[in-house]
Order: sequence, then C-alpha cells, then structure tokens
Amino acid sequence: MSRLLLVYLLLLAAPGVAQTAVKPVPDVPLVDPSPASDAATASSPLRTYALRLKPGQDLRRELLAFAQAHGLRAACVLTGVGSLTTATLRLANQEGPTVYQGHFEIVSLVGTLSVNGSHLHLSVADSTGRTLGGHLLDGNLIYTTAELVIGELPALDFRRETDPTFGYQELVVWPAVPVSPPRKSPAARKK
Repeated sequence: MSRLLLVYLLLLAAPGVAQTAVKPVPDVPLVDPSPASDAATASSPLRTYALRLKPGQDLRRELLAFAQAHGLRAACVLTGVGSLTTATLRLANQEGPTVYQGHFEIVSLVGTLSVNGSHLHLSVADSTGRTLGGHLLDGNLIYTTAELVIGELPALDFRRETDPTFGYQELVVWPAVPVSPPRKSPAARKK
C-alpha cells in the first residue's frame, strides 16, 4: 500500500518535473510579502526524488550527502517514514543533543535541504506511542528502512544568513542563478 501511495505522489508531481529556463535576476533576495503578513513568498517548479535508506545508515548524514551529490540548492523533505534504533534530537531551547535508544517509528520528517545549509525536524514515536520531536542531528540510525521523497525547487536558491533578531542563521530565498554549460573554444569547435 505504501508503495502505491509513493507512486501516486510521484505521478502527481510529474508535471512539475519539466525544466524551465531561469532568467538572470538582480542579486537580491526574493521578497514578495503577502498583503496580510510580512511573509516572503517565492515559487518554482518541483522536481522529485524518491530514495530508501537501509539499516545502520545515519538519516541526517545521508540526507546531506544526497543534497551534495545532486547539487540541491533549494529542496525540502516532502515525506519521510521509517524506523530508527537511535534517535538524536536537539530539543526546543536546548543547546546540545538528547539521545534516545530503542525502537522508534518516524512519524514526521520535514524541513529544508540545501548545499548552503539545511534545517530539518524529526518526530518519532516509541513502542508506547509517546512522541518526541526536535531538530534532526547526526546519530539517527535506521532500524529497518527510511522511505523519503525529496522535492527540489530548481528556480530557487536557499541560503542561510544571520538574522539580527536572534543571531541565528535563518533561511533567505534567492532566485537561482542559471548555470551555463562550458563554452568550447573556437579551436575546439573546428575539430
């Protein structure tokens, strides 16, 4: 059943997979505040990736490695389920990690992914149904599987910049800078 749901989700996202040309834009963040708030908004087509992690792999490390390997400049976790033997979280308003040992079901995995910095949150449930959640840190080890769908926003570039309000590195959304293929020299074109 979960495989059918995954296929269905991928088919729904398929129209957004087509590449669109990205026009050069000024070197300023995308800011389009809605009239009702100060929220900045931006839009992009969506390209999806589905992957499965195996027992013993580290959830966060694998997500960050995937982002690096695919050059993801703006992406998000669309869905993530699975199980862990170790859950390592930074709880709300805490400095360091809290480590939990046992068997846990991943009930939610959300956040932004980018080669410029990621921000991921994880919720897990133990065998009694107690749910824990916080910032995803290294040290979340897969028990049986982790099934993930990642969405890439190719027209955008996620960056982390210091927000003076609290001093944290927060998300700033920029337009993607198009990457041009390398040009052949005139001598190379004659061959």
